[in-house]
Amino acid sequence: MIARHLIISGRVQGVAFRIRLIIEARKYQIVGWVRNVRDGSVETVIQGAEEEVEALVQWCRRGPPDADVTGLVVTDMKPDPTLQTFERRETRL
Repeated sequence: MIARHLIISGRVQGVAFRIRLIIEARKYQIVGWVRNVRDGSVETVIQGAEEEVEALVQWCRRGPPDADVTGLVVTDMKPDPTLQTFERRETRL
C-alpha cells in the first residue's frame, strides 16, 4: 500500500473535478479525500495499491473533460490506516 498527496492546479474548480475524482477513486478501490483549496487548486490524498494509485495520479494529470490541468505536485506520504473510504472534505481556507 502506498499514499500520495496531490495539489492539482489550473481550471479544476467548477468543472466537477472532485465528484469525478471520487468516482475514479472508488473504481480503483482507493481511499482518501479530496477538497477545494481557496487559491483555486484541488488537494487530495490517495491511498491504495501502487498500480491503482499511479493510475489515479495519471487521471489527475488531465481530470474530467472540462478541466484544464496546468500543474500537478505529487508528494509521497506514509499511509494512514484510519482512512477507510474516499470522501469529499470542506474547502481549505
